[in-house]
Amino acid sequence: MARFIMCILFFVIINAVALMQFTEAQTVHVVGDDLGWTVPQNGATAYSNWAASKRFLIGDILVFNFTTNEHDVLQVPKASFDECSDDNPIGNMLINGPTNVTLNSTGEQYYICTIARHCELGQRLAITVSATSSSPLPAPSPTTPATPSPTSNDCTPAPTSGPTAGSIPAPNATPNSSSSSSVLATLLLSLFPIFMGLIF
Repeated sequence: MARFIMCILFFVIINAVALMQFTEAQTVHVVGDDLGWTVPQNGATAYSNWAASKRFLIGDILVFNFTTNEHDVLQVPKASFDECSDDNPIGNMLINGPTNVTLNSTGEQYYICTIARHCELGQRLAITVSATSSSPLPAPSPTTPATPSPTSNDCTPAPTSGPTAGSIPAPNATPNSSSSSSVLATLLLSLFPIFMGLIF
């Protein structure tokens, strides 16, 4: 009877650890929701307002919804973001839309479109990435000086194809697998056959 109770207890522990692994699941954020990644009609406030209501964590995925050859995505440092400059890029320019970006470091992150005057017209995103969901929502970043309203020569319409906020594509990346709960779950699951062999 004691062996049976030990077996049940071990099974419960394994299931609890396996479930813990999925409690901090990644979130897929469609940048701008239905607006997508385009030159917003109301300037830079569109993306700063969108980001202010979100919590970004390591392992989360940003989906930039845009049409290839009409927009791009480039991560830049704050100085380049403020100047709408593609100087000192962080990583490669993403030119094929829609595209996914997995958040893999904490802190401030800045993204711009480098095509024409799109960034100056408000197609840029600043976010704060936290390590855990217990972190408070970041305070909204102050918006930069008013941007000129877009003209028909400087912007393109929002994409009409590709994923939308209602239909989020399956991400290409996997969640951060280095968390202690996933390591513990893997260890316990690999020890289970050995434990069962000792009991029976």
